[in-house]
Amino acid sequence: MNKKDIFIGMLIGLVANAIGLFFAANLLGQGEDFIHVIQAAAKEGFLGKLISLGAILNLLAFFIFIKKRQDYRARGVLLITVFVAVFTFVFKLF
Repeated sequence: MNKKDIFIGMLIGLVANAIGLFFAANLLGQGEDFIHVIQAAAKEGFLGKLISLGAILNLLAFFIFIKKRQDYRARGVLLITVFVAVFTFVFKLF
């Protein structure tokens, strides 16, 4: 049951990050198309920052799981958050 809960937490972390990225792109894109905002962010070099802003929703999911005492699901969300942080760090280097 623990591995299943960690996997569920990881899926929720990915979905929360994707939704957060969508909201951040729409908020900072000033009405532009989502794909256009992502392409412009990649050209201008702040795509990593935009992805990191998307990870803010993972905090909400993490604390909800902690409050409900679903520690293994919270662990899955935390793993995805760390993965996103490492990904953005490597993306920034190259």
